[in-house]
Amino acid sequence: MNTEKFFDKMALKELVDTFSNLADIKDTKTQAQLFVEDAKLESFNGDFHSVQNGREEIETACANFLALFDTVYHLNGQQVVDINETGDAATGTAYCHVVLIGENEEGKRIQTTQGVRYNDEYIKIDGKWKIANRTSHFVYTDTKEM
Repeated sequence: MNTEKFFDKMALKELVDTFSNLADIKDTKTQAQLFVEDAKLESFNGDFHSVQNGREEIETACANFLALFDTVYHLNGQQVVDINETGDAATGTAYCHVVLIGENEEGKRIQTTQGVRYNDEYIKIDGKWKIANRTSHFVYTDTKEM
């Protein structure tokens, strides 16, 4: 692995981690800027499936979802990326453990814990990596009253 590829892999890890950090503080405006303008965000969670196209839809969907919770906590794990030969595009898989805490309809505090696998496509624009497509697979969900 050459030095440039090493730094690209580090930048892609930082991109994925920044996405999670911004979710934790509910800064969806900045989070949406991590995507290319015409990005696609697709989510699979059991029978639920959603697709957002473009930064505006992505920002709105993320803001609406995160507003349901008082506490949002992402812990990223392993990430594997494959950078193309020209160094301007990449694919990657990243894993994340997510804890969401909020109140249900009865006013009870509920903790939802999820395991998420992200399948990503990245594009390097003007020397900066962006997410072009992200497919989120919610592998497991555990919900309990606190």
